[in-house]
Amino acid sequence: MYPFIEQYVWLVPLLPLLGAAVNLLAGSRLPRHAVSTIAVGSISASFVLTVIAYLHIVSLPADHRQFIDTAYTWIGLGGFKVGLSFLVDPLSVVMGMIVSGVSSVIHLYSVGYMHDDRRYSRYFGFLNLFAFAMLLLVLSDSILLMFVGWEGVGLCSYLLIGFWFEKIENARAGMKAFVVNRIGDFGFIVGFLLLFTAIGIRTGTWSLDFGAIQSAVGLVPTAVLTTVGIMLFVGATGKSAQIPLYVWLPDAMAGPTPVSALIHAATMVTAGVYMVARMNFLYALAPDALRVIAIVGALTAFFAATIGLVQNDIKRVLAYSTVSQLGYMFIGVGVGAFSAGIFHLMTHAFFKALLFLGSGSVIHAMSGEQDIRKMGGLSKKLPITTATFVIASLAIMGVPGFAGFFSKDDILYNAYTSPYGGTFVWLLGVLAAVLTGFYMTRLVVLTFYGSSRMDPHTAEHVHESPKTMTIPLIVLAILSAIGGYIGMPEAFGVRNVFAGFLGPVFASGVRLPEGSVPLEWALMGVSVLAAFSGIGLAYYFYAVDTELPAALAEKYNTAFRPAYTGMYVDEFYSKYIVGGVMGLKDLLALFDSHIIDGAVNGTARLGRRLSDFEGAFDRIVVDGAVNAVGNGIVSAGGVLRRLQTGLVQNYLIFAIIGMAILLSFVLL
Repeated sequence: MYPFIEQYVWLVPLLPLLGAAVNLLAGSRLPRHAVSTIAVGSISASFVLTVIAYLHIVSLPADHRQFIDTAYTWIGLGGFKVGLSFLVDPLSVVMGMIVSGVSSVIHLYSVGYMHDDRRYSRYFGFLNLFAFAMLLLVLSDSILLMFVGWEGVGLCSYLLIGFWFEKIENARAGMKAFVVNRIGDFGFIVGFLLLFTAIGIRTGTWSLDFGAIQSAVGLVPTAVLTTVGIMLFVGATGKSAQIPLYVWLPDAMAGPTPVSALIHAATMVTAGVYMVARMNFLYALAPDALRVIAIVGALTAFFAATIGLVQNDIKRVLAYSTVSQLGYMFIGVGVGAFSAGIFHLMTHAFFKALLFLGSGSVIHAMSGEQDIRKMGGLSKKLPITTATFVIASLAIMGVPGFAGFFSKDDILYNAYTSPYGGTFVWLLGVLAAVLTGFYMTRLVVLTFYGSSRMDPHTAEHVHESPKTMTIPLIVLAILSAIGGYIGMPEAFGVRNVFAGFLGPVFASGVRLPEGSVPLEWALMGVSVLAAFSGIGLAYYFYAVDTELPAALAEKYNTAFRPAYTGMYVDEFYSKYIVGGVMGLKDLLALFDSHIIDGAVNGTARLGRRLSDFEGAFDRIVVDGAVNAVGNGIVSAGGVLRRLQTGLVQNYLIFAIIGMAILLSFVLL
């Protein structure tokens, strides 16, 4: 339909990069409306181009929905070539629309939220740069180019989380995100280099393009593929905040709220899920790696939800919610239901962006207050924020009819029926659904309903946010309400459009068993019952018997305290991991001071003795020989000097004598 897009895909990541360059280099000299126009306009243009790419893709035959746009050859070393190439297929175009679309809404929201910030142009420059890196990641045609975008989002997260670096805790949060992600990235590097080497040795073809890897991966032994799959997943645990590398994400709340929305909804945290889905052809041949992913995802979903139950910072509740929902996505891709994992990634982008932007609207109205214990009764003063926040909450809790219901049901059904899942994974997912219903209902009730607990001065100034902030909320609320209908389960008697669209990408992936309609209805009923159980229990605690939670917390303080502190995970890392490294450093310092210094001192003493011997040898032998040669040359020169009389007749005699000797030698 739009064949011209096949030569202009490179513009999709380039436009936000140009926006970032202009605002970072010249933004301080531009008026604010120009800065925001450049930032919002560049990412919005990328979204339009991505939609055009989608329309072109769907116009092609189902088995030929793919094209590659190569801008130029990036690396060319003999037979090894890596192009600056962009792959457009159903998976990348869906991710491109999610990233650019949600980013556009968040950019627009930021215009109102950040209007008083003194580093306005720098903020939008970093935001554009973040969008560029993520678009590069999802559109790359090679794992090496993907890694460039992978590292780019890590750098931008550091810049944006620590954007208000005047506060030391913000700077530390940015550094924490950067360091933890570097740990995960080490695993990613090991994984793709091992894969590159294994394929190169067995085929003689050295390539990092996804197409070449897919065609050759079947020649690599299963044990190697399992190792590669797990090492790549180590990288994903860093980017997508899974156990054990999730600890940076709750602290990422230190950045501006739109940044939290961008990181949690559409960019960095989805990178790991996308990478596993993109490498589905590899994981299909490494079933043990898939099982590891599914189990880690299930444990993360449940573990993070338990911590979210008792958090009092509105953004921190949502942070642990993100970790938990990412666990669901990894359950999906881990059991081989790649389209289900990406489906939940998409719906989550809608309602989680809405939740964070809604929390930003609350914080904006509350003059920076984030403690939900100091809120209450905001629904009357923030009607748009309240309505949209409630819609997003219903979606994430999996209430039937909202986007999250369809995607979560798809994951739980496949978790139960897939050979890579099972009862344990499914049960953890159901328990996490109960906890999600509880902590989200608690958050909504304590923030928007009941009696006001606000400071009187703050209460006087509470007002709804400007249109630049409320319009994005309304757009995302609509998507959170209806976005799931493109992936309705076949138990409803309809075709799953979303799974059908992504089907060709995952055709060589895991073969899942045929669906059972009665079983799907039964499992759907269990997940809905789980959600409403959590909702009902939280409603009773915080809207009916409001004294009960405080009484239980006081009575069972020992049981509640670990959840308040994040299960002491940061303390564990600080004491045993960081402390262990510091202890090793001290041990090495002790070794250095005793062994190395002793060896150095002994060597120095030996050196001094050798130096003395060398000095004597130098004086007697070397100097003697040199002096003898010099004296001999001086003596010979003295003899020859006497022959240089300056008289021409003497020189003539010497010449005649020499000629006579030479002639005699020739004749004889």
